[in-house]
Amino acid sequence: MDVMTIGFTKTNAEGFFGRLRNAGVRKVIDVRLHNTSQLAGFAKSEDLAYFLREICGTGYVHEPDLAPTEDIMTRFKKQKGDWEVFQRDFLNLMSDRRIENRYKADELAGACLLCSEDKPHHCHRSLVCDYLNGKWGGTLSVRHL
Repeated sequence: MDVMTIGFTKTNAEGFFGRLRNAGVRKVIDVRLHNTSQLAGFAKSEDLAYFLREICGTGYVHEPDLAPTEDIMTRFKKQKGDWEVFQRDFLNLMSDRRIENRYKADELAGACLLCSEDKPHHCHRSLVCDYLNGKWGGTLSVRHL
């Protein structure tokens, strides 16, 4: 089952929407805790849903249950926390939330997980894919756009 991930920082709208369109993404799953920041530019929730529909013919859904808590993010980002601690805390949170039971692998087919980080390493979208792949027996084929 193909699933993709993408970040929107360090890119322009043309590059961002072009990568999604060229990859044939059917639905963008926004895994940010907050999706309305003015700093997000073209990736603000209401604007993003419109752009995805009009430019790419793609659906949009915000799934904050696939995001770290404010506390976990603050410790990592603002307090310059350790990646290993962030990873452990977020994996424990996903386990506590039992996200593998709340979502089904076929719901992710052709979908793209979105967050702000431009690269997938040291980003929670990759951890979501890795966690679910572990719980679902490796059924996801993950590609980072």
